[in-house]
Amino acid sequence: MKYFFTLIFSIAVSVLYAQDKTMCITVDDLPVVSYGIDDPEFHLQVTQDLIRTFDKYNIPAIGYVNEFKLYEGGRLDSNQVQLLEHWLKKGYELGNHTFSHKNYHQVPFEEYTADVTRGEKVSRELSGKYGLPYQYFRHPYLRLGLSEAHADSLRTFLSEQGYTEAPVTIDNEDYIFAKAYHNAFQQDDQQLMQKIGEAYVKYMTDKLLFYEESSDKLFGRNISQILLIHASLLNARYLDELTQVYIEHGYRFISQTDVIKDPAYDNPFTRYGDWGISWIDRWALTRGVEREFFEGDPVTPEFVHKLNNQGRGVKDVY
Repeated sequence: MKYFFTLIFSIAVSVLYAQDKTMCITVDDLPVVSYGIDDPEFHLQVTQDLIRTFDKYNIPAIGYVNEFKLYEGGRLDSNQVQLLEHWLKKGYELGNHTFSHKNYHQVPFEEYTADVTRGEKVSRELSGKYGLPYQYFRHPYLRLGLSEAHADSLRTFLSEQGYTEAPVTIDNEDYIFAKAYHNAFQQDDQQLMQKIGEAYVKYMTDKLLFYEESSDKLFGRNISQILLIHASLLNARYLDELTQVYIEHGYRFISQTDVIKDPAYDNPFTRYGDWGISWIDRWALTRGVEREFFEGDPVTPEFVHKLNNQGRGVKDVY
């Protein structure tokens, strides 16, 4: 009898969520991924273009901040702080992405957690100023822990600090396209910029379909998806077109808080490694799926990789 009711509940949940395709759009590496462009007007334009798309389509986006970008010569840069205020004034939440984008798998626990604490100093206060919650943490490089104990230590720390971990299901290499696009932008090659942008939209569409299919294989339905993108010029220019793609595929947009109410996110992981991958892939590994499950994952075109590798001396996150 207990099994019967459990089965009925699972079927009811599947029917409920299958009727409604939802997505949360999350943006990492705020204020801006600039690839060395220090012009405040450039930073402002990228920020305003992203926010304009959120406003246009009523997207309750959230931005994850690396606060080292807020400082110049050891002092707060008011221009960078104001970029965060543009988000908050419009009602968009901010989250913690550590101070300096450290990789949890490569630094001691004490160093990493100190970077988490340091990464909230400005954003938490600003969020309070605008009456918005400050409650989510996004792992840089999507590194959660090399083992269950390693992950649990961080999870416990974050919980004690009042944070909820922010998952990702639609993982992608937008940052590779973004660097390639930046290089074309620096060369003022409009034709190449358009070629990269078109390839990007196709790639992201294919990624959406791939993770929809992967979700259906694991859960028998398309779960509420979480998209990860970065605060780059590429996304400032192409997020509007991407959003239209998602709408054409039946999606409506929900918040970080609402998306993780999907029961799928209650599923634990039992497999760990040096991975920075989608939560769907993590659940698949936990279930011990065959290798074929991961086949067909869209790849970044070779010409984009080559363009990305140009100018690798330019320092920026991702």
